[in-house]
Amino acid sequence: VQLQASGGGLVQAGGSLRLSCAASGLTLRNYVMGWFRQAPGKEREFVADISQSGSSIGYADSVKGRLTISRDNAKNTVYLQMNSLKAEDTAVYYCAARDGTYYSGLDYRYWGQGTQVTVSS
Repeated sequence: VQLQASGGGLVQAGGSLRLSCAASGLTLRNYVMGWFRQAPGKEREFVADISQSGSSIGYADSVKGRLTISRDNAKNTVYLQMNSLKAEDTAVYYCAARDGTYYSGLDYRYWGQGTQVTVSS
């Protein structure tokens, strides 16, 4: 089982990036998917999540209106569209998968390796 996050890079403040999370050995349509991030010297924090069908979505307050999570179950891939990026968005971004329904609150079982996003001010 592997989750492969990609799409990170260096971008100027105000710019955009699109992160992808592709799965192998795992059928993503069976899982709630989430994006998390960890900045240097800080704990990992929740960014966004999406239910199996895509009908339920949640965001951290700090990213609402700027970041958009989506999924394409046919491609076994989840995305994070990042617009109007700020320096404080600089972090390693991780995708993760968990069992259960969207509101079950279960822990995330599978984690990707992370992709670096650096926003220059």
